[in-house]
Amino acid sequence: QVQMVESGGGLVQAGGSLRLSCAASGPTARTLGWFRQAPGKEREFVAAININSGAALYVDSVRGRFIISRDNAKNTAFLQMNSLSPEDTAVYYCVVRGEVPSPYGDDYPYWGQGTQVTVSS
Repeated sequence: QVQMVESGGGLVQAGGSLRLSCAASGPTARTLGWFRQAPGKEREFVAAININSGAALYVDSVRGRFIISRDNAKNTAFLQMNSLSPEDTAVYYCVVRGEVPSPYGDDYPYWGQGTQVTVSS
C-alpha cells in the first residue's frame, strides 16, 4: 500500500510562483506526478517524474514554466510552478505508480486528496 503526503498550494497573483510537494512511501512508489482539475473542466495531466532515473514528462501547456524534481532519499517529488496564470487555477492531485511516467490518469492507481492552487488576475 502507498501512503502519500501532499503539501503546498495556495493563492498567488498572476506571474507568481508556488511549489507543491508529494512524499510517497511503499515499494511501488516509483513514479510521482500531478494531475489537475479546474471547475467544469476535465482532469488534465501536468507532470510526472521517475524517482530513480529522474526521467520526467510534462504537458505542453506547462513546459518551460513548471519544473518537476525529486529527492530520492525521501521518495518525494516537487513541482515548482512559475509564471502562473489564472488558467492554472485548479485542484492539483499527486499521483503515484510503479512504472515509468505516463500522461494517462488510468495508469495511476494511487491518488492524493488534492490541494487547491488559485491564481488571481
